[in-house]
Amino acid sequence: MANLDAVIEAVQASSKYHSVAPEFVGKVAAEELSKRPKLKEAIKATKNRLHQVAGAYLSAPPDYAAWLARLESANDADERRVVCRALMQMHASSRERLPILDDFYHRILADIAPVHSVLDIACGLNPLAIPFMLLADGATYIACDIYTDLADFFNQALPLLGVAGSALAVDVTQTIPQQQVDLALIIKAIPCLEQVEKGIGSSLLKRVQADHVLVSYPSRSLGGTTKGMRATYEAQFNELVAGQGWTIRRYDFSSELAFLVTKD
Repeated sequence: MANLDAVIEAVQASSKYHSVAPEFVGKVAAEELSKRPKLKEAIKATKNRLHQVAGAYLSAPPDYAAWLARLESANDADERRVVCRALMQMHASSRERLPILDDFYHRILADIAPVHSVLDIACGLNPLAIPFMLLADGATYIACDIYTDLADFFNQALPLLGVAGSALAVDVTQTIPQQQVDLALIIKAIPCLEQVEKGIGSSLLKRVQADHVLVSYPSRSLGGTTKGMRATYEAQFNELVAGQGWTIRRYDFSSELAFLVTKD
């Protein structure tokens, strides 16, 4: 226990990981200590895994105060969209979606719109896409991610984006939010989450309390590799939903493969 506390403390002393939810750091640290009991090695391995799961997607340390000020200064819906697009450039996952953003949600959600409630799992900067979604007036949006400062930002930003709701810092590999919603979003998150908890993709799909679940996968790695990724991820997804009797709609975009699961 002393070594585990020491690893958690050392990792959270880093500016890059100080705002990661403690329970998530603890889970990863415990696993790394079980494989390499030397403190220095366990600290390094824990930081490496946190980088792979989340840290690699941020191009620079977020200046959330400045981001909030930019959203507050937007005078109308068009200006908010411009600001949101600019901010989404800061995260690799959301940046990849920008060329298809105008089409992505409209194509996928057209048959179930208007959406009154959303749960966004491992959200990253995805809530900034709210102005591009087909949400009902007065919709509720619940966002969750492992970063406490990101949750703080979205708790202030969600009203500016025209929705009610809240943001939570939570490790979904241990705690799956149980709010009943029209739509759950698991956007390009399952491959990362599976690095922390094998089988979490299946567990999320079964346990999330949503009428519809939008699951997507990247068509290329952060390093630009594309070979075989679509086929691999489609096969993985088909394993997750096998035997469930759910209705599945498939959507193919230039940078992303998406599935809308309807829990009949």
